[in-house]
This record gives sequence, structure tokens and C-alpha cells, in this order.
Amino acid sequence: MIRIGLLGAARISEKAIFQPLQQLSGFALQAVAASSVEKARNYARQHGIKQVANSYRALLERDDVDLIYNALPPSEHAYWTIQALQQGKHVLCEKPFAMDAAEAETMVQAAQTSGKLLLEAFHYRFHPLFIEVMRLVQAGTIGSVEHVRANFSVRIPFFAGSLRHEPTLGGGAMMDLGCYPLHWVRTVMGSEPKVVRANCITAASITGREQIDVTMQARLQFANGCMADIGTSMAEHLSRTADTSLSLEGTLGSINVTGLITPHLANSIKITTAEKEQYYSVAGHSTYYYQLLHVLDCLQGRATPLTGGADAIHTMQLLDAIYQHAGLLSRGRCRSR
Repeated sequence: MIRIGLLGAARISEKAIFQPLQQLSGFALQAVAASSVEKARNYARQHGIKQVANSYRALLERDDVDLIYNALPPSEHAYWTIQALQQGKHVLCEKPFAMDAAEAETMVQAAQTSGKLLLEAFHYRFHPLFIEVMRLVQAGTIGSVEHVRANFSVRIPFFAGSLRHEPTLGGGAMMDLGCYPLHWVRTVMGSEPKVVRANCITAASITGREQIDVTMQARLQFANGCMADIGTSMAEHLSRTADTSLSLEGTLGSINVTGLITPHLANSIKITTAEKEQYYSVAGHSTYYYQLLHVLDCLQGRATPLTGGADAIHTMQLLDAIYQHAGLLSRGRCRSR
């Protein structure tokens, strides 16, 4: 039985932990720690969690916790993930993994030293929908991929205290949403691109925060010549219905995918070649169900981690480069100013 400790009283735990645990065996929700004991107690009562730790450190020191789910703001990911690993805990760390590549490297090194599992919570990666996309590309269904387009945009209104609009906490559209399309194209291509250019619209006119990107566009180039255009936006004029799309253009045809973040609600794959046009969806549970299942498989030796490690470092290196090309600071440099 893998006993889970929640680091942070986060809303995302409803989807990432509570709901999947209703369908999965092999886990037990053990305890929660929050920024205050009162907040942790209220959260525990609301979600039926029996144990409350008096502090983050107290949670990490518990003998009855095996796995830490780190759902703190990105600015807290590196420190508390490393502390958890040093206490002999496995860690599932929310995305974005860190504030910059340097932090990511220290986290990965700590995992290697401790011998514990450290995964980044790119939950889409474990769902049958994305596995099917990978299968199609690797089977040469559309030949050699020459151009990729990926986008994740959804309205995220500004409000006082919004971490997504605070650079020192790791905010910004590219960090919060854009890390997904960046990860999609890297994973599909199976290699690391370089950033050709990037441009953004900041929140300066809305919040006075010149370092917060509300919209970001970036072009990447892979070593084989494939170009990738990724976009993300959390602008207030957008719909609350998210646009999560991936388009792959190859020498023999194209693949268009929708619903990568919430495929259990709706998704589609459209394959177009000279011979035929095919349209279908992929059934399955939520992405978070498969994420926890992957954690279980890794811990029991049935799978090799698909996220974390070098993958997480490379993602942060590209995020740093995109911010630099757009004329903004990496989130790590925002905090150090």
C-alpha cells in the first residue's frame, strides 16, 4: 500500500488524487499539510482526510507516508521536493517542475542520490489518447513529421493573489499552460529542439506586472528540420472552454488531435492521407487516473518513468530560452531580483 501525503491544500488534488483514488487500489490517502494548521484542518475535514501535519516539514518526517504529492506553487517545488526526497519519500511534483533549469537539475540530482522516484505531473502523457498519437507517429502513418502546431489557451482572469499572475511564484501563461504544448511536441518528436524565436503580450496594462506573459508564441526547430509552432494564452477575452490542440503535418499526411487535457470528456484524432481520411476517439478514464497508475507501476517495477529526470530538465531549459527570446526573465531570475 502506497501512503500519500499532500503537500499543500490545493484544488488540483480533487482531480489529481481524490477522484482517481475512488477507482484505484494500492493507495491510501494518509495526511495533508498546508500553509497553516487551520487551513490544513479545514481542508482535511472537507475531503475526509484523517491525518493533519502541523507543517510541511512535519508531513515529510512522518513514517506513515511513502509518496508526496507536491502541489505547492512552482516557486516552492524545488525546495520541498528536495526535502521530501532527503526524507526518503517518493515525489509526484506538479508542473511546471521548477522555476528554471538550474532548480530542475538540483531536484533530479537529489532524486538520483536518494534513489527515490521523482515524476513531473504531465498527466496527459499517460493517457491512451496520447499513447495512440505516439503509436501513429512512430508507425510512420504520416511519414516524416515536417511541421507541428500545438496550443493550450483558456481564460484565466486576474484577481488579487493569483499565483498565475505573480512572476516570483512562477506565474505566466507559458509556465502554467504553455509547458503542455511544449512537452507535447518534444515528446512526439522524441528529441530536443532549439528556440528560434518567441514573442509575448504581458499583463503590464492589466496588473502592472511586466514580467507576466498573458500570451506567448514560440517557434522551435528540431535537428531533422521539423518546425514546431506552439502557442498559449490566458487572456481574459478567451472562452472558459480550453483550446487544447495538436496538429502534425508529415510527408504522407496529417494528424489532428483535440482533447489532450480532458480526453475522458471528449477527444478526437483525425488522420488525413492521400488514401483516406479517418476520424475517431480514444476511450479511457481521466488522465489523472493513468498518472497514478503509472506511479504505481514505476514503484512496483513494471514501468520506467516517462517524466522527470532529464525530460524535466530539458523542458525547463526550453522554458528559460523561450522567456529570454521573448524579452522576459526566467521565473528563477524574477524571484532573485
